[in-house]
Formats: sequence, C-alpha cells, structure tokens
Amino acid sequence: MAEHHRVLLADVSPTIALGPLDGRYHGAVAPLVDFLSEAALNRDRVHVEVEWLIHLTNNSVLPGAGPLSAEQQAALRRIVTDFDGNSVRELADIEAVTVHDVKAVEYYIGSRLPDIGIGQLKALVHFGCTSEDINNLSYAVGVKGAVEKVWLPAARDLVAQLAAMAEANRDVPMLSRTHGQPATPTTLGKELAVVVHRLTRQLDRIGRTEYLGKINGATGTYAAHYASVPTADWQDVAKSFVEHLGLTWNPLTTQIESHDWQAELYADVARFNRILHNLCTDIWSYISIGYFVQIPVEGATGSSTMPHKVNPIRFENAEANLEISNGLLDTLAATLVTSRWQRDLTDSSSQRNIGVAFGHSLLAISNVAKGLDRLDVATDVLAADLDQNWEVLGEAIQMVMRAEAIAGVPGMENPYERLKDLTRGHRVDAARMKEFVSGLGLSAEAEARLLALTPGSYHGIAGQLVDHLGK
Repeated sequence: MAEHHRVLLADVSPTIALGPLDGRYHGAVAPLVDFLSEAALNRDRVHVEVEWLIHLTNNSVLPGAGPLSAEQQAALRRIVTDFDGNSVRELADIEAVTVHDVKAVEYYIGSRLPDIGIGQLKALVHFGCTSEDINNLSYAVGVKGAVEKVWLPAARDLVAQLAAMAEANRDVPMLSRTHGQPATPTTLGKELAVVVHRLTRQLDRIGRTEYLGKINGATGTYAAHYASVPTADWQDVAKSFVEHLGLTWNPLTTQIESHDWQAELYADVARFNRILHNLCTDIWSYISIGYFVQIPVEGATGSSTMPHKVNPIRFENAEANLEISNGLLDTLAATLVTSRWQRDLTDSSSQRNIGVAFGHSLLAISNVAKGLDRLDVATDVLAADLDQNWEVLGEAIQMVMRAEAIAGVPGMENPYERLKDLTRGHRVDAARMKEFVSGLGLSAEAEARLLALTPGSYHGIAGQLVDHLGK
C-alpha cells in the first residue's frame, strides 16, 4: 500500500493557531490581546523602562542626568505608542541573540536613544533593575488594563442584562424546586435577582483590586541603588514611580513582587465564574422543562439528524469555558503565592497563561449574553406547573394553623402532621385543598385568606425583593 504524506499544517502560512482562543474564538477574545499577549507584555516592558528613565531624569536622581526636554520625553514615549508588528519582530531578533527577553527590551530602547539626542543615557536604561523589577510592573499594568478595560466591562454588561431580565420578570410566578422537588413558589425575577446580587458582589471585589508593584533590585534591598548613588532616597523614588504607573507600591519583597494580589484577584474572578456556571446549569435545566423557549437563529442547525432541535449550546459552551478558565485561575492562584527562597521561575511560566485564563472567562461571558438574548419566558408553562402542585400550599396552611393556635382558636393541634398526611407523596388539586382548608375550623378571616391563595399567588414579597438590586 502506497504511503501518502500529509501536508504539515505547522508549515502552512499564515500560521495556524494551536489553541481555540487564537483560532476559532479569536473574535470574542481579541480585545485581551492588547493587554495579556506576549507582544503586549513586551510593549508594557518598553513602557516601564521608558517611564523609569524619564522618572530618574525628571527627579535628577543621578548626578549628570537631569530632566529631559518635553520633546525628548515625547520621543521616548513614542517608542511605546508606535510599538507594532515590526517592533515585535525586531525584539524577537534581538532576543534570539541575548536569549533573554528583558535584556532584549533594554537593547531595543537603547538603540533608539541616539536618534532622540540622548545616546549618552544608554547606561540609564534598566538602571538598578533586576528583570523582575520590569516584569512585575509590566504584568501588573497589563492585568490591570485587561480587567478594567475589557473583562470588567463585559462582565458588568452581562450582569446588567440579567438585572433587566430580573426586573422584567419580577412578578412572574414560578414553582421552586428545592432538592429538585416542588417547593414554595417564587418569581422568576427574584431568582434572577439572586444571581445578579451574587455576581455584583464579586464584581465589586474585583473592582477594588490592588495592583501591587515593586522596583527594588535583585533581592529587594536596593543594594545596587545605594552602592551607585548613596545620596538618593531610593524608597521614595521607587514608591513614586510605582504609583506613577497607576499601581500600589509594595515596600517589602524578595527579588519578586510576591504576587499575592494576583492570587486574590484570580480567586475573585474564579468565584464569579463559578456563580455564572451555576446560572448556566440552572437555565439549561429550565430550558429542558420548558420554562424558557429558545428563539431559533435563522439558518442555524441544532442537530445534524434531528431538525426539530434547538440546543442550549451557548450555555453548554459557557460551562466548558468557565471550567477551563477556573482550572487555570486556581492553578495560578496556588502557584504564584509561593517562591523558593528569594526567587524561582515557576511564576514566569505560570503568568504566561493569564491571558488564556481570562480569555476563556471572557468567551463564556459572551456565550451567556448571546444565550440570554435568545430566550423567551414560557409563562403558560410556568403557570401550568404551579397549577399541578397545590400541595406546595401546605406550608402556608401549617403556618396559619400555628398562628391560629397561638391566637386561641381551638382544634389547631398537630398542623404539620395533618398536612403531611394530606400532601406527602400525594398530588393535591385545587378542590381537595379547598375542601381540606374549609374543614379545619379556622377563623373566618384566616379561612378566607387561605381559600383565596393559589400556588401562583403564594410567593410572598418575591417581586419586591428585586428592588434590592437598585440599592
């Protein structure tokens, strides 16, 4: 049998993505590329190095390196703003020689200083810094940008979408199903509001994240700084620089910034993901029992063999992506808080997956938003379900009997047991329930109140509770 050689897809041009986020789902996660890609990390490294040079000169920290002109500062900052595909390739070429990513950034900037008229300041690029001084600040800047400009807005839009659904359905009665069994009714809006409240708390925590940074040398002691310029207040220089970048200064570190803030952030994002995952499984289940009807997408195929099907694929896809995201976030949170002695490189490899973790979460958020857009509430199904479960009024009758007993009405003994005999394991219709209530010997007012009650009206102040979302 003749051997047929396949084309090597690894050699195909343009390059084929190995992962789905850079391939099939690129459009949904593309905004993160500006913050959490390898290219974005390098641009942030250039940004940090440039700002450090400007900071040192503006504050005349080193004798002989006074403030730069406004034009020189602008030219330095254009190295960052003009960073493009050619810059990525040039840095890669330099790194191929240095075999060190941060050193490549130093040479990349240094090569541009003569054209700005400050070639004599090449020695000031990366002054006093260990690679991790640049890396920790670059990651903090990148993660902060990704969270505040991409992930949080998308998450908040989704929560606002859910809040609008909660408001629109605040008074739509729905049978509860504790343990999967018929239980005291609620409203659809109130149940959605619970999820909105939970997600909002997590977003508030994420919005308060402290993004820490340090620039204190090889083991966090400023040793090289004071050896070279003993007259400078290096702690003040470092603090003001970190804060200039929009970060919070960490005064006590080893060679690395300890990454505790990252672990805290990723735990909060993972918790948001888990609550959203819970919503997906609930909505999937409600779709399966007919509470929600999916609006078909024109031209879309639900099944390759069953033309009637409209599958809840948005919610299923979201579940999978949330699980993948959390697998990475949990690993990052656990790994990044530990480091052998003053430094090891486990954090370096781990942090390259931050973008993947946020990418799968962002993709899930997009899927849920699109899935919610294609839902209609089947109020007739909800109403029919309630009408088939009159036994859920047993709780109300029992409590009324207890109140009557306390008020001195005779014959109200053992309410729980009497209701259990009536309802447990039995279907009870409206007529049977009203007959039971009428034979209890309640006061006229209490009997009238219970006779007017239906499963569809027995949901307390569920609708009013939605108002808590506006507080």
